[in-house]
Amino acid sequence: MSDQVLKQIPLLHNTESGNFFLLAGPCVIEDEISPFGIAENIKRITEKLAIPFIFKASYRKANRSSSHSFQGIGDLNALKVLAAIRKEYGVPVVTDIHSVPEAGLAAEYVDMLQIPAFLCRQTDLLQAAGRTGKIVNIKKGQFISGESMRFAVEKVCETGNRNIILTERGNTFGYNDLVVDYRNIPAMQKTGFPVVLDITHSLQQPNQSSGVTGGRPEMIETIAKAGIAAGADGIFIETHPSPSQAKSDGANMLQLDKLEELLEKLIRIRKAIQ
Repeated sequence: MSDQVLKQIPLLHNTESGNFFLLAGPCVIEDEISPFGIAENIKRITEKLAIPFIFKASYRKANRSSSHSFQGIGDLNALKVLAAIRKEYGVPVVTDIHSVPEAGLAAEYVDMLQIPAFLCRQTDLLQAAGRTGKIVNIKKGQFISGESMRFAVEKVCETGNRNIILTERGNTFGYNDLVVDYRNIPAMQKTGFPVVLDITHSLQQPNQSSGVTGGRPEMIETIAKAGIAAGADGIFIETHPSPSQAKSDGANMLQLDKLEELLEKLIRIRKAIQ
């Protein structure tokens, strides 16, 4: 991906460092206090390393294995937390949406709207997100190829919005497992838009018999290194001070105190391939 493409979306680009950009934060807004500490820590690290940073957290988790799983603290409460983090730390924020009415609601509080992988073919949802004028991050479905994502891109572009990011997050590999096909990164870059590798969701083991999604966090560094080597423009990492205590996706999260060391390694790889 050329620097010129990234410059079209300024918050993704650091002209001096030439680093990848980072979407990171907890899976979901768990309460009204802890997300601030997570955001503050990530901002400190990314400022030190000159990495453009977008704080990520879902304001509500609609896609859960079990109806008994934690879904959120209330839509407006969580969206207000995201807006407060944006104001407090001066960082852009991203959250996912699941229906057409949510696009306009969430757009009032965040800088970027994320289309979940399972919904990447939903025309009305993609176009509603596009019409907000916000950056739209479309996660590639676990069931389609990178080449097929051009159709999702076209749906957003038809609204006149060209602030688009595409995210690779693995493909379904049999039951309850995912595998990353790194060919999808250059394939999606052919659309002319930046491509992110979602590292932690690529390591999920969904739909376990317990009703709780599993994961392989010990593979985070391996997947991340390969993604940067393959030329990803950005990376997506869910992180938490204590993943075992997280209310969603803890099984595949990166422990927050390991983030800085990982990013330092990825920067070295990025410089080596430039």
